[in-house]
Amino acid sequence: MTKFTALAFVLALLTATSVPAQWLKHPTTGVPRTAAGAPNLNAPPPRTSDGKPDLSGIWIPEDNRPCPSEGCADMKVGQQFVDMGWGLKGGLPYQPWAAALTRQRTAELRVNDPNSQCLPIGIVRMHTTPLYRKIVQTPGLLIILSERQVWYRQVFTDGRPLPPDPQPTWNGYSVGTWDGDTLVVRSIGFRDGLWLDSNGSPLTDAATITERFRRTNYGALDITITVDDPKAYTAPWTTTIRHLIALDTELIDYVCQENEKDVRHLVGK
Repeated sequence: MTKFTALAFVLALLTATSVPAQWLKHPTTGVPRTAAGAPNLNAPPPRTSDGKPDLSGIWIPEDNRPCPSEGCADMKVGQQFVDMGWGLKGGLPYQPWAAALTRQRTAELRVNDPNSQCLPIGIVRMHTTPLYRKIVQTPGLLIILSERQVWYRQVFTDGRPLPPDPQPTWNGYSVGTWDGDTLVVRSIGFRDGLWLDSNGSPLTDAATITERFRRTNYGALDITITVDDPKAYTAPWTTTIRHLIALDTELIDYVCQENEKDVRHLVGK
């Protein structure tokens, strides 16, 4: 009886470890191939039944930040995760108070960063977090799912207007319309105090964010973001984030530890 129980336990362990591996290695269907059988990431983007580009898929931000000489610790992040003004001549056009606040947040080593506090981080910063996200495109609705905090976002493409007096939220309210092959998404209704990057660049409740999603080929998705926030910036500013397709994989929950306290020890608080 003891030997039988031990054997059953070993078999259960083997079965439990093999299921996730099969789940994460499940082949993506409909991938265009080269003559040699490799994924053809430069092939034209797929299209939906109404002829629009299909943005569906699992995506990861482009790696555009080299590791320092001592190497990269943990997950490697893109440059825009750290500084949304990267690549913009002169950087972000801060209002004086916003520039001072960003310098303070950087000097404090992100002690009050919503990301460090396990709080939602908003739609702009979510585009740069180094975790998988999945786009599900349906008639009338685009859904974005992220591994981080089991997060979701809805973009309504059914013709509804933005709410006139929205209750402020972490993600705001988003509606989208097609401009040729580009999905243009306008969002309002953000709660005050959001961070746009690890430097602490602020976003206020006066912001309107416009995103232009364009799948340039099968393997790449460009997201051009314009932030118009007159409380925090002297003029609207625009940057582009590139996402790359992730094949033969799936989302896995990534949940920040509740009541996180490690950051206080790291900065000696």
